[in-house]
Amino acid sequence: MQTRFHKVAVLGKYQITPSRDARHAARTVVEDVVQFLLRYGCDVALEQDSAQHLEIEHYPRLSPAQIGQQCDLCIAIGGDGTMLGIARELAPYGTPLIGINQGRVGFVTDLPLNHYKDQLGPMLHGIYEQDQRALIHAWVERGGMRVFEGDAVNDVVISRGALSGMLELRVEVNGQFVSNQRADGLIIATPTGSTAYSLSVGGPIVHPATSGWVVAPIAPHKLSNRPIVLPGDTEITVKVLAGRDMSAKFDMLTMPDLLVGDRLRVRRSAHSACFLHPKGWSYFAMLRNKLGWNEGGS
Repeated sequence: MQTRFHKVAVLGKYQITPSRDARHAARTVVEDVVQFLLRYGCDVALEQDSAQHLEIEHYPRLSPAQIGQQCDLCIAIGGDGTMLGIARELAPYGTPLIGINQGRVGFVTDLPLNHYKDQLGPMLHGIYEQDQRALIHAWVERGGMRVFEGDAVNDVVISRGALSGMLELRVEVNGQFVSNQRADGLIIATPTGSTAYSLSVGGPIVHPATSGWVVAPIAPHKLSNRPIVLPGDTEITVKVLAGRDMSAKFDMLTMPDLLVGDRLRVRRSAHSACFLHPKGWSYFAMLRNKLGWNEGGS
């Protein structure tokens, strides 16, 4: 069978210290997907960390950078966290991603594990919907120096430690003062991230084709501090005025510490993530399915 994708990388869900049964189950799923791809004539490689932790031999192992440089497609097996992690690393290369859902809700992992073959087969032949998702680029400034920077697919979150008090944050947009906020933290989310942490604190759902960001406080002291949607070409600056035991979480995957006086600056990234969905995929159908909007309807 001819496929549109010649070289395909596979990334499996793993934990650093999984039980033997969990590791065996995850390894079985990855090997099943690999065999399916081989039957379609694909040249298959494994992401190096998942191959190591799942103890899978006999296939080439590639780093995320090598996947971006060498592969036509990457298939991520797991939940949204697995998908977000590899999406950030592949975005600079434009490598498309397909997600097989081995997690729970899965807003960006479309293919159900129990019958992924029915949908993956046509996609390998080029029958799919392509979806570009904007990333945000953020950096932490301390004393005029950048001490950390990176991209996020979902969100950048400023939050306090479990035992510390409220934070005081000054928010500016394009250099214009917006507000001082006392809260447990602040979320700056992409449209993709609007269905993640931002949604849980009362933020709006933003269609992924929208160019904009959601800025949502976490447990604000003043109830009048509400989420706000900003244009995608703005630069958001958040200065830490007071607080302790603070961090900035990028997709909850990297967490640089913050100090009083630090500034977090956020703008649109030069890169975007490329997600592939089955033909006929609908964002609204996904929301109905994941959020249970059909319950009680006809």
